[in-house]
Amino acid sequence: MLVTVADARGPTPRESGATMVVTATGLAGTIGGGPLEFEATRIAREALCDEAAPAATWLVRFPLATRFDQACGGVATVAFQLITADTAAWLEPTRACLRTQSVLALVARVGRGTGARLIVTPDDARGTLGDATADSAAIAAARERLAAGPGDAKAGSAVIERKAATLFVHVVRRPDFPVLVFGNGHVGRALVHVLGATPARVTWVDARANGFPADVPANATVVATDTPETELRAAAAGSFVVILTHSHALDFALAVAALARSDWRYVGMIGSTAKRAQLAHELAERGFPPEALARITMPIGSAASIRSKEPGAIAVAVAAEVLAIRERTAAQPTARTSAGAR
Repeated sequence: MLVTVADARGPTPRESGATMVVTATGLAGTIGGGPLEFEATRIAREALCDEAAPAATWLVRFPLATRFDQACGGVATVAFQLITADTAAWLEPTRACLRTQSVLALVARVGRGTGARLIVTPDDARGTLGDATADSAAIAAARERLAAGPGDAKAGSAVIERKAATLFVHVVRRPDFPVLVFGNGHVGRALVHVLGATPARVTWVDARANGFPADVPANATVVATDTPETELRAAAAGSFVVILTHSHALDFALAVAALARSDWRYVGMIGSTAKRAQLAHELAERGFPPEALARITMPIGSAASIRSKEPGAIAVAVAAEVLAIRERTAAQPTARTSAGAR
């Protein structure tokens, strides 16, 4: 069972589009925890127990204050989508789209016996809802939402009435949160672990291949390389860069490589005020203007006002710093620009 917040009005535990997968014995993802998630899980498992139930998509409206006595008082409409083996043909094409597209929409028709899905991208559509009229309306509704920009109310998942049909359009966007972590020492390990609980897409870089732990978070990709600067050149515009290797010389080399681009949302380096002064001297010798140093956050995590030097405390502080910048810059487009441009 796919359980998704289809609509969120007022304060709710999670935003529209938040999804969890419920099986008879397992649970993955979350729609916010607490009474809402508990009740949604109960409803899903009750439906799963009915082996004769046809594939279906249906909606349940939860007024949080009156139904669960929750002070937040918002209203969450939750979509329940029962997926059976004979109606899951859309799963593999969806996975293929996710490997190549940054955004797509899964469209289902609300009602019993409607296990079909439309997979809609900005320039393609696969599958069918059963008839051409419904498909045409669904594709138009999905593309309207796919085209919406960050912060637009029409950018997320929604329940839409079209051509006498009720459609659930589930927008799936690749998280715009690429983080490069250089260094697999104590702080690097702690930071990647903390970021594992966020929607970050972490690229974890170090030359010491045997230094990476076996239990790497699912959202982290390990890159063992002797040329870490290559990862900086290949990184997406708007990435967050955290430098905390075992070597000051390598830290400085990565900082210089990072300054060759001006389209990062964050560049942070571990170190003290003394190390910052040393970096300033290094940059001056390389011909960088004095203001170049302002593009590097150092010491890292200082915005969180946590003074502890324990690896876990530093990791939490850096993650908080990065998350705050992500929220602050979420609606700002980032274009790749040349060095020196700000």
